[in-house]
Amino acid sequence: MRQTGTTLLLCCALLAGCATGTVGAAPEPIPPVPRGQSVAAAPLAPSTRSFTVVAAGDVLIHPALTEQATADGKGRRDYSALLAGVKPVIEQADLAICHLETPIAPAAGPFRGYPQFSVPPEIATGLAGLGYDTCSTASNHTLDQGPKGVATTLDTLDAAGIKHTGSARSAAEAATPLILDVHGIKVAQISYTFGLNQGTSTPAGSPWLANILDPARVLAAARAARKAGAEVVVASLHWGIEDRTEPTPDQLRIAKQLLNDPAIDLIVGHHAHTVQPIEQINGKWVFYGLGNQIARHDQPRGTTEEGIIARFRFTRTNDGWHADKAEYIPTLVDLGPPLRLLDLTTNTTIPAPRKTQALTRIDKAVRSRAAADHGLTRPGE
Repeated sequence: MRQTGTTLLLCCALLAGCATGTVGAAPEPIPPVPRGQSVAAAPLAPSTRSFTVVAAGDVLIHPALTEQATADGKGRRDYSALLAGVKPVIEQADLAICHLETPIAPAAGPFRGYPQFSVPPEIATGLAGLGYDTCSTASNHTLDQGPKGVATTLDTLDAAGIKHTGSARSAAEAATPLILDVHGIKVAQISYTFGLNQGTSTPAGSPWLANILDPARVLAAARAARKAGAEVVVASLHWGIEDRTEPTPDQLRIAKQLLNDPAIDLIVGHHAHTVQPIEQINGKWVFYGLGNQIARHDQPRGTTEEGIIARFRFTRTNDGWHADKAEYIPTLVDLGPPLRLLDLTTNTTIPAPRKTQALTRIDKAVRSRAAADHGLTRPGE
């Protein structure tokens, strides 16, 4: 179920813009809600004091993925078959969050891959069909195609019905915390990136085009969202070092600083293109790096085809909302042919050696900071 985000304009151009969205119901304890039904038509029962959130890794559209989408669509770009393997997980959540790392081009292109991305608009339709409600857009690639690329990306997401945060078309948009109405619960998402690619920068006077990561700015945006009515705040952070499994000292420092503040409830991380550890800090979760959701690098590393979907159940107690259940769902981009994104907890077609390799590597990375000791689980284990 896709719901309309509730936004309130705050008069502070230094604060980040936010994005929103929701989907169907969680596996437990919330019964499924058909997508497209209004919030009023399907409210949570008064006795149900919980909701679920899923968040996944980088959506990095390399040319090979577009070639596959074109083949699947018989000449028309259609990413739905490529992404379908994780649809049950995404569409069953009350709120589904993606990370769109690359700028979107107009329908006529031009389309480009690494290092200056410009990807087809049909990816937004594919993500919406998969069940995503909001995407973080702050990454080192945000300004690969300049301010025009930012505008086209956000316009395309708007047309697909996907909310967004991390980049903005104007100072006013950047100053507006976009707060999601998830069955009557107000959830905010904020998004920041460690920086931009070499050769790109935010134009003078337009810092709102991309949110640059600084803990003080992140906390200011989270507090502004709280002031605007948010009950839960999720921070999407593009950080770390590519192909490095271990979080950097900066990631560890920033995570501790943010989660020791009551303004932020959850951190989901991106950028490394490999799965990184999960840790609980101050009773709250940080997923340092979710790996790639969908990508097809020119030189696959094995790790670059692996990712996780984070799934949380937030429950309301006397002292507020807490993520009382945390799971990770391993995924794999099967290089095929055809290229396909798969859920490793349910898929039966991947050869056993490759599946075992991916699960072993993902489990080791995820649990390396004692997350299992705090209740983190993997479905089907």
